[in-house]
This record gives sequence, C-alpha cells and structure tokens, in this order.
Amino acid sequence: MRRKFTKKILLLKTGLSFLLIVLFLSGCASTPPKNITNICDIFFEKRDWFDIASGMKEKWGVPIHIPMSIMYQESSFKAKARPPKDYIFFGLIPWGRVSSAYGYSQAKTPTWADYKRETKNAWADRTDFDDAMDFMGWFIAKTHKMNGVSKWDAELQYLNYHEGWGGYKRKSYNNKPWLKKVAKIVDARSLRYAQQLKTCEEELSKGWFWGLFN
Repeated sequence: MRRKFTKKILLLKTGLSFLLIVLFLSGCASTPPKNITNICDIFFEKRDWFDIASGMKEKWGVPIHIPMSIMYQESSFKAKARPPKDYIFFGLIPWGRVSSAYGYSQAKTPTWADYKRETKNAWADRTDFDDAMDFMGWFIAKTHKMNGVSKWDAELQYLNYHEGWGGYKRKSYNNKPWLKKVAKIVDARSLRYAQQLKTCEEELSKGWFWGLFN
C-alpha cells in the first residue's frame, strides 16, 4: 500500500515538474533576452531560437547573424513591438500608428500577407519567433533574387527591408541620411554577431537538452 502511495507521489511530482518547465519556457518565449548585444547570450537563454534560426539558414540560405541584427534594430526582440503612434493637431491627439509594422520582425501587414500567401503559411503569427525568422529569411532571399543584394550584406539588406524592393530600386534611401547611418549600424552589429557566433555555435548545435546538464 505504501509502495503504491509513494509511486503516486512520484508521478505527481514528475507531472508538476513538467508543468513548471512548460510554464517557464512559455513565459521565457514572450520576454526579450536579457542581453541582446551578444548573440551567444541570446541563444543560450533562448535555446529554441538557435534551432529556429538554424532551420531558417538551411531553408533560405541566409546566414543567422543577418536577420538577427535586423531584428535587433527593428524590435529589440520584443514579440509585440509596434511603431510609435502618429499625432495630429500639433502633436496633441494620437491618431493610429505611423505604420502597420508589428511583432519581432516589424513586418508590415501587406508584406506579411504576401509572405503567408507565397509560403502557404496561412497561420503565421508576427508575435511568433519561428514565423518571424522564417519571414525574414524569405524577405532576404527574395531581396537577393529581385535586387541582386548578397544575403550576407546586412547594410543593403536593411535598406531593402526598410524601404521595400521598389523603394530600394528607386534609391529612396538617398533622401534619408539618417536611414543610411542606421543601415551601417546594423551592418556593424551583424559583423559582431557573426564573430560572437563563431565562439558558441558548436556548443549550441549540441541542442538545448544537452545544455541542461552542462
């Protein structure tokens, strides 16, 4: 009788432990990483993000540090990031948002709709890191195809990302000196991310489960 009771207690503890792990992981998924300046710290904190980013690389041929550096700039890895509000009447009355950009990737609604249609990913969600990373891989690969920009060129990829493929072709960024400066910042960050990733990619490749015991 005591043995059965002990077994039930163990099963209950195991179930509670599993539930706590699930709740912990789901909570972590909705919060940005603590240190976003180091890509290794990001991936060690969010182990599944590395697997997602690696899948994106394999699918689209896009190096991990490029979309990660753009995502840093666009949303600081916040799942529900939005652009600032627009104001009217001398800046006194809020009037919607300056754009429809939303989520990790800050994808605009029309472009997100194109992505879902072309990839047949009808249930894609801009607040889901997996979908956001896949979207960025799709966009960067398409930028390479449409405008001949290398998938490894963070600066020019960011200009496409911000201005759109048509805007980039028209060189609309030349009228925005501030944007060109930001693009160079994104490029510098991507280079740092690339160097950092070299120091931890092998360990990260062993998987999040391996990391629990090391």
